[in-house]
Amino acid sequence: MPQELVDAGQSWLEYAMRPWFAYQLVLIALLFLAAKLIARRLEASLEERARQIRGQPAMLRVLVALLRRVDWILFVAFQATALVVLNRVTWPSNTVLVSISLSLALAWLVVTVASRVIRNRFAARLVQWLAWIYACLTILDLDDDASLALESIALPLGTTRLTVLLLLKSTLLLIAAIWLAVMIGNMIDDRVKAASDLTPSLRVLIGKIVKFALIVLAGTAALSAVGVDLTALTVFSGAVGVGVGFGLQKVVSNFVSGIIILLDKSIKPGDTISLGDTFGWIRDLRARFVSIVTRDGREYLIPNEDFITQQVINWSFSDELVRLDVKFGVSYDANPHQVSELAIKAAMTVSRVEASRTPVCWLTQFGDSSLDFVLRFWIKDPQQGLTNVRGKVLLALWDAFQEAGIAIPYPHREIVFKTPIPESKPRSQRRRKPAG
Repeated sequence: MPQELVDAGQSWLEYAMRPWFAYQLVLIALLFLAAKLIARRLEASLEERARQIRGQPAMLRVLVALLRRVDWILFVAFQATALVVLNRVTWPSNTVLVSISLSLALAWLVVTVASRVIRNRFAARLVQWLAWIYACLTILDLDDDASLALESIALPLGTTRLTVLLLLKSTLLLIAAIWLAVMIGNMIDDRVKAASDLTPSLRVLIGKIVKFALIVLAGTAALSAVGVDLTALTVFSGAVGVGVGFGLQKVVSNFVSGIIILLDKSIKPGDTISLGDTFGWIRDLRARFVSIVTRDGREYLIPNEDFITQQVINWSFSDELVRLDVKFGVSYDANPHQVSELAIKAAMTVSRVEASRTPVCWLTQFGDSSLDFVLRFWIKDPQQGLTNVRGKVLLALWDAFQEAGIAIPYPHREIVFKTPIPESKPRSQRRRKPAG
């Protein structure tokens, strides 16, 4: 292999000494400069027209990726035209450098545009450079030499010989297979979520099982494709299991808790729940946490384990109707029967109070300064808030009592100040008047 590289280097050095090598270099530089100058004028106007496309985000991303590389498109077109002209006026040996430059530029254009389907910028750049390096080695006919060089660097593991080439192929193929499995899993998950005949919990469960199965299948297929003996990974998998048992205990616990939550259907997307001081509705069920949105717009990511080990109030578990209580008091001069009737009528005037279940009002006790009542009514949309509907009911009560002349008392306190009487002095301390 070293002698082959030396011979290839000498042949290229001899070729570089020819005049046509310099001619091709100058031609490539001029074509690249012309492509840059023309693309600078075309790119802005073309991109503005492309952004007028509505309703097709995938096509728009590809078009924008192409338009941002107008210089490379023009560079490839100019080189292809120049290569056709040179092949007609000179020998093919005098166009080798232009042909190689055209192949490298075309490979770079295809790789950069294709990598735009990967949304993660770091992953896209990594795939882009690795693919272009492989294309360069293939175009320059150095792929076999590079493979032999990477194959020579190996780490023996028993009967298995772990080479750098095998590790590189396994990593790249594994990343590609998992990425494809996740993309297919997301497509299936979207289709499952659109199925109206399935319950929300069952949709989430099916989506997660499909994604997990596809990732495991993709990883197994990728490792088997590069010749990795999966039975040799038994010891490694055992070590990973021990590590999971100790270091990733919480992660596995939350994952298993999420599966249990989906199976027993205790909560589902859209449910209104209370967990500790958190009150809101469930937006999404994930593998590790549950997303809860509160009335103030905050989104809490609560681990799945908390829904198994703590007390959870599901306001819409078996029925959407929720009963609320409003306590109030009126003066002893009021008629309790009239107060109950007015309170029920006032509650029925609030739009969110459920009309199918008539509110009730009960006298609960004779307080220190008021007759104490409790008004009970039902709502079916607790996700819209509880404090606001209670406030509207209280305002309706205030208006009704003001109109009927019923007073809402407040406690009175009397404070009595008493002046202390001075104590009389003992006889021994009294002054005696002098005689005479």
